[in-house]
Amino acid sequence: MTMRWLLAALHLLALGIGLGAVMWRAMGLRGTLDEAGLKRVFLADTLWGIAALLWIVTGLMRAFGGYEKGTDYYLGSDAFMLKMALLILILILEIWPMVTLIRWRIRDRRQSLSDTSAANAIANIS
Repeated sequence: MTMRWLLAALHLLALGIGLGAVMWRAMGLRGTLDEAGLKRVFLADTLWGIAALLWIVTGLMRAFGGYEKGTDYYLGSDAFMLKMALLILILILEIWPMVTLIRWRIRDRRQSLSDTSAANAIANIS
C-alpha cells in the first residue's frame, strides 16, 4: 500500500515538475540567449527530462508492476490508451528539440555556440 501511494505521488509530482520546466524552457528560449540565458534553458530542459523519466518509470511500475489495478485493467481502458497515444505524440514532438538542445550543450561546453536560430521553434513546440 505504501509503495502504491509513493508511486502515485511521484507520478503526480512529475506532472508539476514537467509542466513548470517546459514552460520555463519556452520562456527561456524566447529570452536573451546569452551565457546566463542558456544556462537557464539547459536547467529547465534537464528538469523536463527528469520529469519525463519519472513519469515513464512510475507509470510503467504502476501499470505493469502489480501495484495498482493490474495490467488487464489498464490495457482494456480507452482512457489509458488515449493517455499513451498522447505520451507518444509528446515524445515524437520532443525528438528534434532534445537533439538540438544536446547539440547546443556540446557546443556551449566547447564555447562555440553561435547559431540559436531554432530557439523560437523549440519554444513553440514547448
